[in-house]
Amino acid sequence: MIEEKVILVNEQDEQIGLMPKMEAHEKAVLHRAFSVFIFNDANELMLQQRALTKYHSPGLWTNTCCSHQRDGETNIEAGKRRLMEEMGFVVDLKESIAFIYKAPFDNGLTEHEYDHVLLGKYNNAPKINTEEVADWKWMSLEDVKVDISLHPELYTAWFKVIFEKFYEHLNINS
Repeated sequence: MIEEKVILVNEQDEQIGLMPKMEAHEKAVLHRAFSVFIFNDANELMLQQRALTKYHSPGLWTNTCCSHQRDGETNIEAGKRRLMEEMGFVVDLKESIAFIYKAPFDNGLTEHEYDHVLLGKYNNAPKINTEEVADWKWMSLEDVKVDISLHPELYTAWFKVIFEKFYEHLNINS
C-alpha cells in the first residue's frame, strides 16, 4: 500500500511541498486539510464518532468527515471523495472559512493544519464505513455547543476549535 502524502503549505495556504502523512504528523509540519459539516433541513449537524482503530482521537465525536487533500485535488473534490469513503454519500459542498490550528496528541503525533471548512445539505442516514466511523448522529448546533462545554473530552481537537472560534460560520443557510 502506498503511503498517503499530505500537501505542505505556508501560512498563506500556498503549496510548498509534499510529505508522507505520518511524517507530517510526527514533525508537526503545517499541511492542508478539510472538515466537512453536513446539515439536514432541520439545521441539525451530522456528527460522526471516529472508529476505535484510528491512530489518533479514536472514539471521539467530530464533524461529518475530515481528511487531507491530495496533490492536485481541490478542497471540494477532496471533501466529496472523503464524504463518500467515510459516510457513503456525496452532496454539493460549499467552502466556508479556513484557519490554522495545532493540536498535540498523547501518542506523540501533532495535527498542524490549514483546515478548510466545507458545508453541505443531506437528509438521509449515511452508509458508514466501519473502518473509519464507529457511529453517527444528528444534533442541533446549540446541543453540540452545550455538550462540548459539559464533555470536551468526547470531541476532537479541531472540532472544538471550529466550535469555539467559528461557530457563527456554521449555519448552512448563511
